[in-house]
Amino acid sequence: MVHTLILVAHVVIAVALIALVLLQQGKGADAGAAFGSGSSATMFGSRGSASFLSRTTAALATAFFLTSLTLAYFSTQSSAPQSVVERVRVEKPAEPLPGSGPSDVPKLPQK
Repeated sequence: MVHTLILVAHVVIAVALIALVLLQQGKGADAGAAFGSGSSATMFGSRGSASFLSRTTAALATAFFLTSLTLAYFSTQSSAPQSVVERVRVEKPAEPLPGSGPSDVPKLPQK
């Protein structure tokens, strides 16, 4: 139950993170103006304090990182076998079929 809730939260955070990153204006968007008629301080820096979108993106990135680590931890904690092959190995080793021993192999005819 907890695993499913964290997985749903992880997917919602991922979608929100993608949307916020796509909404933001890049730092290099003012580079053309900086070379032509702007001051050199506007290119890739001196942007002022972080905006609401960048703070929200940082918070969502942190939440995404934490949910990723939590899901990785939960995936290593399952001790029950997941596949049919693992279940057979855990329950009992396979027994040889009757008639499949070395003495049951037909011999080739001699010439």
